[in-house]
Amino acid sequence: MTDQATFDYRDFLRWRRPVEVGFWLALYGINATFNSMTSAIDHPGLPAWQPWSWEWSSALVSLALLPLAIVAARRWPFRFDTWRRSLPAHLLVSVLFSLIHVVGMVALRKLAYGVAGEHYDFGAWWINAGYEYLKDVRSYASIITTLTLYRLWLLRLQGEARLLTAPDEGLPAEPLERPERFLVRKLGREFLINASEIEWLQASGNYVNLHVHGRDYPLRATMAGIDDRLDPARFVRVHRSYFINLDYLAEIEPLETGDARLQMRDSVKIPCSRRYRAALRERFGQPD
Repeated sequence: MTDQATFDYRDFLRWRRPVEVGFWLALYGINATFNSMTSAIDHPGLPAWQPWSWEWSSALVSLALLPLAIVAARRWPFRFDTWRRSLPAHLLVSVLFSLIHVVGMVALRKLAYGVAGEHYDFGAWWINAGYEYLKDVRSYASIITTLTLYRLWLLRLQGEARLLTAPDEGLPAEPLERPERFLVRKLGREFLINASEIEWLQASGNYVNLHVHGRDYPLRATMAGIDDRLDPARFVRVHRSYFINLDYLAEIEPLETGDARLQMRDSVKIPCSRRYRAALRERFGQPD
């Protein structure tokens, strides 16, 4: 199995963090700058620093709140099968988001005005806080939308595996209860990976990542559900979150806790819990 995609997911991972941080910094920086310029034009009688302090105080607090939105997007993802459960949770988080945003930006504005020897008056809280929430809920929704679309793009870039299904006519080419191949979709292309080429599997939320030749392909399944579909002569469970392919196991390192550390042929180390360690050693004729 070869993959000739011009833009590799693992290559992107090297730059993922600076790209993500740079995107949000650039987005809020550009937005705050243009909003400051517009606000200064709309208030010609005020010193220029005041409109700029309004917009930048809002942008800085919003940036500080990004981790909250990211955690919420991961905890309550928006998908076709989950959006009804996720929506109420995000509405509650948006209230917290707005409350922290308003308190934070007012504190920064008071600080800026105080340095300039002036007084900042936010006005009636019960009116202005409601007005700010109407803006904040739209901002929060745009952040969640951006994170959701980004997650879908990453999945498409990474590739997603699925089990082969029965054909519309005739018998399947191979037993579907224990497939010899998995179908992978990546960047609009589909290709097959042999089950024997899977080096290990790792649970990740609602997915099981298939690790193949340095790449991970998420399969929508659970560890319990995938167990019966793997060849027991080749695959063994070593942890509640891991299966390994014995053909790619290089070394077993016992630990004082009774657990073990498994080194694969590509030098990646995988935990082996005490619960599964004895069964693993028995596979090699070395009972504890």
